[in-house]
Amino acid sequence: MPLPRTLQGAQAVTVDEHTRLMVRIARMYHEQGMRQADIASELHVSQPRVSRLLKRAGEVGIVRTTVSEPVGVFTGLETALEERYGLAEAVVVDAAASYDEVRPIASAAAAYLETTLIGGDSIGISSWSATLLAMVDMLRPFNSSVASSVVQLVGGVGQSQVQVEANRLLTQLAVSLGAEPHFLPAPGLVGSVAARETLMADEAVSRIAEQWNDLTVVLVGIGALEPSPLLQRSGNALPEADQHQLRELGAVGDVCQRFFDADGQLVHSDLDQRVIGIGPDVLRAIPRRVGIAGGVRKTAALRGALRGQWVNVLITDVDTARALVEEDE
Repeated sequence: MPLPRTLQGAQAVTVDEHTRLMVRIARMYHEQGMRQADIASELHVSQPRVSRLLKRAGEVGIVRTTVSEPVGVFTGLETALEERYGLAEAVVVDAAASYDEVRPIASAAAAYLETTLIGGDSIGISSWSATLLAMVDMLRPFNSSVASSVVQLVGGVGQSQVQVEANRLLTQLAVSLGAEPHFLPAPGLVGSVAARETLMADEAVSRIAEQWNDLTVVLVGIGALEPSPLLQRSGNALPEADQHQLRELGAVGDVCQRFFDADGQLVHSDLDQRVIGIGPDVLRAIPRRVGIAGGVRKTAALRGALRGQWVNVLITDVDTARALVEEDE
């Protein structure tokens, strides 16, 4: 049975008053910055009712929340990377204004460590990375220990002038984190399978290899097939014959001297049997695998590393991030 016309009008007035009160409360709270208790006191309503009306104002669209992204923040692009590649986290920085694309990425990596290391981690780090070296230079020492150990992931012995940099990378990171450093006393690449077996059987080397199984975080560079200048100077770069063989097999990049193709699959060659470093299966079983690299020339290598789950956290520059999202569509 329909309501009498007079009651229908009264009901309409009640609805309008409810809406008017909701809007007024929303303005007082969001625009004037008043506390809910003060709003309740001024309008002579209960505080629970103020809370309910504020919630309802959001539900019906009277209050709409927008987030304005400041210049230099790329959360939308980070989310796109995370969704496309199944990453736990992506960090994207603007390197365009810098004379050196390494420094912005390194700075972001240092900030990432400062905000995400809370204690108890065992951290692995690769040896020959200019970006990682820049990162440790920018990392502020923690007030207390946030890691138990820092362990070398791939052999660091090489030419003496560059060996100093590899040792500094591990030592300085360990000091900043309040951790104990563990060096791998071997070259990254040897000339034969027999030489590798001999070195891996050495007590000092095998002791480090055992620690790889207990790592909770790894910090790695992602290399293109062409060796970086730092790796080239170290004496651990691939001979041209090995580079040619890997190229023929479809390799596009590496993590810790483990080379993969465009789909992220390990490229099988005798090179794998000559690397003194963490194995692919052990590496990809570590819970947090942070890749720190950028530059459009590395796009194919980064895409392969992401597709193959070699890393599950990526810190890179905006141009490379856009290329990874757009070119993989």
